[in-house]
Amino acid sequence: MAGTVEQKLASQGITLHEPPNPVANYVPFVRSGNLLFVSGQVCLGADGKLISKGKLGAGVTIEQGAAAARGCAINLLAQVKAAIGDLDKVARVVRLGGFVNSAPDFLDGPKVLNGASDLMVAAFGDKGRHARTTVGVSALPADASVEVEGVFEIS
Repeated sequence: MAGTVEQKLASQGITLHEPPNPVANYVPFVRSGNLLFVSGQVCLGADGKLISKGKLGAGVTIEQGAAAARGCAINLLAQVKAAIGDLDKVARVVRLGGFVNSAPDFLDGPKVLNGASDLMVAAFGDKGRHARTTVGVSALPADASVEVEGVFEIS
């Protein structure tokens, strides 16, 4: 049976799928003590296709970017589940780092990353509140609009 966090996600219509495999020479996560570092997850949906492709501020809207960031967050949680088996073992979401494929004059990256942040709070409540960095970049793998990495404290 799914734990409390997965039940909260399911009530929002979210089911975790098999996490994407790394596309280069790295691992999807590393645990060091009670911290789990999850590699950056691009905005792939359960079907393996990008949720959003292209640059924010040049054809991709903030709403589309936020949906892409939410997809990244779902992929982060899928990796966390693969690492520890049960999302109820997450004691805290420590940090999210977001990369937004941006046009040079696009300055609303933090609004885009709210798609990921809001999902963490919806899943974990106050334990989902976290530190965050948002960086605008000129390109991401496969022309994805958003990539998000995370650090989680595990009990």
